Amino acid sequence: MTQSQPSAIEREAVSEGPNPLGLDGIEFIEYATSKPQALGQVLERMGFRPIARHRSREVLLYRQGDINVIVNAHSSGSELTGQPVISAIALRVRDAAAAYHRALERGAWAVPARVEVMELNIPAIHGVGTSRIYFVDRYREFSIYDVDFTPIPTVDQKPPAVAGLHFFGIVQYIGNDRTEDWTEFYAALLGFTVLPDAQRFGILPKGRILQSPCDSFFVQLIEPEPGVLDVEDDECLQRVGLGAADVPAAIEALRGRGVEFVSSGGPERDARGALTRTVMGSVSFELVHNVRAGAQG
Repeated sequence: MTQSQPSAIEREAVSEGPNPLGLDGIEFIEYATSKPQALGQVLERMGFRPIARHRSREVLLYRQGDINVIVNAHSSGSELTGQPVISAIALRVRDAAAAYHRALERGAWAVPARVEVMELNIPAIHGVGTSRIYFVDRYREFSIYDVDFTPIPTVDQKPPAVAGLHFFGIVQYIGNDRTEDWTEFYAALLGFTVLPDAQRFGILPKGRILQSPCDSFFVQLIEPEPGVLDVEDDECLQRVGLGAADVPAAIEALRGRGVEFVSSGGPERDARGALTRTVMGSVSFELVHNVRAGAQG
């Protein structure tokens, strides 16, 4: 017998439960900037390599290990600035169309697609600020980059990660008294759960930490310090967290590449995590001790 393809209803049925959208990790983080070369230099110091160019837009794909970062300098109606912003996060899912429609059913706001000739239609919903959350189901043998990007000649398409770095999570700055609102957003739409306050990572144990339903990454929500005026208009994805099995070794390797770190206060704190100095007015990375099976190094 030939196995028939599941119907739309059957696809929806398998997405019920603790992981309603079938999340399977982070596919890429996207930065938007009018200074892509300067940001590219920052990324290369962090160990990333430019491996492909978009076929029709001013967009570059950087990679190390299984970490993908997209630098987008293509203006599509929004004003780009020299200060990079994290404009999107793409989540791996079992079925992008099913995940997208399930998110809309749960109250997400759709992002209208602007697909040009020979481009993939990657479904997206609105995230914090002006950011987007994409759903990607082509990330194994055949990926989204096979369609939209052209490999850069002679460049290794799978450059190894510095000290086994891998995606750990993302830090989101939120407005005053908005923790519960954003907790509900990630829980209701994507199936995230709240970690106990006693469970903390790295050297910046602030705010509330949410765990993805696939148990592979985290979102950290941080409100302004007490007494700060309302900054709801400044809500944004602030920085990327990278996991490392040996943080001091990662720090040493990155320092050798020219990366500067904020003083953490000694070897004991270095073993838990580290924070790179902010460059270009907004770009920093947080290292967090995390041992992950299968991390590339």
